[in-house]
Amino acid sequence: MTDDAWPVRTARLEIRRASPDDLDAIWAYRRLTEVNNWLGGGSGSLDSFRERLQDPDRLSTLFAIALLPRGDGDAPIIGDIMVRIGDGWSQREVADQAAGVEAELGWALAPEFTGRGYATEAVRAAIDVCFGRLGLRRVHAGCFAANEPSWRLMERLGMRREEFSRKTALHRSGEWMDGMNYGILAEEWPPAG
Repeated sequence: MTDDAWPVRTARLEIRRASPDDLDAIWAYRRLTEVNNWLGGGSGSLDSFRERLQDPDRLSTLFAIALLPRGDGDAPIIGDIMVRIGDGWSQREVADQAAGVEAELGWALAPEFTGRGYATEAVRAAIDVCFGRLGLRRVHAGCFAANEPSWRLMERLGMRREEFSRKTALHRSGEWMDGMNYGILAEEWPPAG
């Protein structure tokens, strides 16, 4: 992923590549049950979280969502977005044409900042980067079906529900949960309205 695509500013947010210095702030909300319940990686401890994200490949897919500074002081980190560039499926003879053409998105937001449109604003900006500066052809994201705020966000942005799978994902609670996957193509973006 090209570094010149980031940071991105919206009306209220700055989305920039996360650094090791951001991990404590990100851990502060990701360790909370109401956030961690929907994430793929368990909370564990701060040390295990830092160790997992110190891998340059992992850290390179993570972007901090910060409020724009108002007056004096630093802009607090209120969430994060994962943008993982990957290959599209292809037959072997044309695999080079399918390399690095799509992105998987994921996001988390501190609970005290939910319900204000920040996640929608941040994910919209990430999709803009994917289809604009990065020139990708497809973006997709998935969630547990019970995570209504996430799938509603994807629908608000015009992403199409491509899959509803029954009891396909084992949650750390031991329950097999339904899953949902959404996608959107570059030619479908920006959504109408």
